[in-house]
Amino acid sequence: MSSPDARYGARLRRQSSASVLLNSIIEAERANLEHTMTALQADGSLEHAAARIVAARRRFVLGSAKSRAHATLLHLELSASLAGVSLIDEAAVRAIDVLSDVRPTDVLVAFSFRRYARPTIVVAREFTAAGGHVVAITDDAGSPLAAAAQTTVVVGTGSASFSDSPTAISAVVHALATLTAASAKGARRRLARREVLAHALATYSDE
Repeated sequence: MSSPDARYGARLRRQSSASVLLNSIIEAERANLEHTMTALQADGSLEHAAARIVAARRRFVLGSAKSRAHATLLHLELSASLAGVSLIDEAAVRAIDVLSDVRPTDVLVAFSFRRYARPTIVVAREFTAAGGHVVAITDDAGSPLAAAAQTTVVVGTGSASFSDSPTAISAVVHALATLTAASAKGARRRLARREVLAHALATYSDE
C-alpha cells in the first residue's frame, strides 16, 4: 500500500468513531516512536551520523516533497550550533552547484521516505560518486536512498492515518542535532552569541 488513497481505505474507513480513531493514532505513534528509538540505541547509527556531521568541513541537508520539511528543521537545528550548514533548496543553494564541488570532507544528510522522491536519490548518488559522505535518513535499510549512502539511520513511520507518521522523524532530527551540538567545538559559544544577536535584532516578541 504505497499510495495515500490505498492507506485511507485500509486504515480509516474501518474506524467506527472519532474517539476510536484518536486512540488508534495515539497508540500507533507511541509504539512507532518507542520502536524507532530502541532500534537506534541498539545499532549506534544515530551516534555515527552525528560524528560524521561534526567531523565534516561543510554540511549539506536535502529533502524533496514532504521531506523538505524535515530537512528544513534539521538545517535550522544544526545551524544553531555549527557553521557551514547549507540547505539545498534549489534557490539560494542548488544541487548542481554543490555537486560540482564535492570534497571528501563534505557530508550530505538526505531525507527520503516512501514513495522515495527521485531528485533526492539522484543527488545522493552523485554526491557519493564525487567522494562525499551521505547520511541517509529513511524508513527502510533497503530503500533507494540507503543504497546511495555510507551511513543510514532507519526511522519508523508506522501510522493509523492515511499518511505515514512524521513523529519519529522529528524526534530523530532533534536527537541528531542535540548529539551534534554536544560534540561540536565552539557550539556553546555559538549558541550564546546567537542569543545575544536575537535580542539585539528583536527577533522574538517577548524581548
